[in-house]
Parts: sequence; structure tokens; C-alpha cells
Amino acid sequence: MKLIKIILYSLLILPAQAQELNCQVNLNYDQLFAQQKTDFGYFNQLKSVISEFMNTRRWTNDQYGPAERINCILNINLTKSVSQGVFEGNAQIAVTRPVYGTSYETPIFSYVDRAFNFAWLPTTPVFFRDNVYSDELTSLMAFYANVILAADYDSFSKQGGNIFIQNAYNIMNLAQQSSPSPSWQASGDRRNRYWLIENLQSQQLIPFREGYYAYHRQGLDNFANNPVQVRQQVLDLLTVIRNITQQKPNAVLLNSFFDAKSEELFNIMFEGTPVERKKAFDLLSFLDPAKTEAYRKLLR
Repeated sequence: MKLIKIILYSLLILPAQAQELNCQVNLNYDQLFAQQKTDFGYFNQLKSVISEFMNTRRWTNDQYGPAERINCILNINLTKSVSQGVFEGNAQIAVTRPVYGTSYETPIFSYVDRAFNFAWLPTTPVFFRDNVYSDELTSLMAFYANVILAADYDSFSKQGGNIFIQNAYNIMNLAQQSSPSPSWQASGDRRNRYWLIENLQSQQLIPFREGYYAYHRQGLDNFANNPVQVRQQVLDLLTVIRNITQQKPNAVLLNSFFDAKSEELFNIMFEGTPVERKKAFDLLSFLDPAKTEAYRKLLR
């Protein structure tokens, strides 16, 4: 798979090597300041700690050049300080990857963690160890680093993200035993971290993951040469998702797919024939009803 990625990115051979992630970290604490009128200047240090953890740790044995790094954004919004150094908030994770032969970056994953809660002080060591639960912040960061890798590798090879899904599952399993957060538990919100990994591991969603690969590698990466094939890939994938939703309705992985891809899917199908646009509208409005009015433009 790495050979495929190197070819797609059209890289020169460079002596420098880089880590896997190119993660832009944004930390918003406006709500905390409004509530407490406290100087939270040390959050600049927290932002640096998170950025360094995501971007300098080695997550794989693969060799990456600087231009190969996986582009992603981690937007953290802290909403409440429960006590000194203990915070509640939410986070959005967005991942993109380049499309071969174009300057376009396609969104491959978008997810909102509604309970991105952790404890941290400037004196807190940030140290992650495999197979050990150290603290909530490092578990969260390592968990999402592996989810990001899984999304990227799945888009380049069939079920290519399996090892990273297993890594994220192991992190979740350790957190279930030690963390007070219900977001690691099956009994929590059905869009939480537990259910995200459950979906990624589910045998019922393997057809989606394989369709996700076909859509990106066999579809988008050939868009310049064969846009007709890409539109068929879209319809095929949407049909697969419709079949899965009959067995597994409201699956968080499928919801996150439409969060990432709705605009792209619309733009691809908007150039199709009237028959293709009608099929796309019927599928999209059924699978992603919140955006039905936006999809209705396919019928014009």
C-alpha cells in the first residue's frame, strides 16, 4: 500500500523522513474565559503538547516523506472547567487525502466527539504506553491517531486500516477498565467512541469499508480519466450503505461518512445524467435525510 501512496503523491526521493500525521491542532477555550474570567494562558502550552504528541510520535513502521503525511485537523472546544485542571469539551476530527492527478483534497473522515473530557496541568507528564492506560488525554490522542490512520489506509487498500482499528480497540478496552468516561462504554451515547470502533470492526460494515476503498482508489483517483465510472462508484457505494442500514440503522460510521462526503457526493452526481441524478437523490435523501433539500437540487 505504501508503494501505491508514493506513486499517487508523485513524490521525489527525499533524504528527510517524517512522521505519519500532519495534524493541525486548534484549541478554543472562549467559553471557559467567559465563565470564569481566568487567565488560561497556559493553554498555549497544552496546544503545543497535543500538537507535538500527534505529529512527532511514530505510529507505524512505514517510512513517510514530508509530502506523504496525512493531513488532519483536531479542533478542541473546551466548554467547562470542573475543577483545577479538569476540563469538559468536545472535539471535531477531520481527515483529508489527495486525489491522484488533481490538486483536490478529498475529505475521508469527519467525526465529532461530544465528550472530549480530560485532566491536564502544565506539570502533567504526557506519556503514552501501549497496553497501559496512563491518563485520559493520552488515551484520547492515541485513539484518534489510530482512527485517522485507519481512515487513510482504508482509502488506499481494501481493509488496509485493520491494524489501526485493532490498536484503537485496545486503547478503548484499557480505558473501559480505568476511565470514568461513559464515552468508552457500550451503554453511552450511540455516537460515542465505543460505537465508532464497534462499527469499524463490525462484519456487517465490511462491505461499506470495501466500498469506501473502491470509491476512493478505483473511483476518485481515476476521476480525470473516467468521471462516468466515478458516478457509478458513488451509486454502488450508496446502494451498499442502504443495504447495511436495513440491518444496522443509525450506524455512527455511516453518519460520519455523510458528514464528510455530502458536498462531494452532490458535486459528483450533479454532473450526471437525469437518470443518475434521480437515483442519487433517492439514495441520498433516504440515507442522509437532514440534507434532503440540498440534495433536491439534483432533480433540477
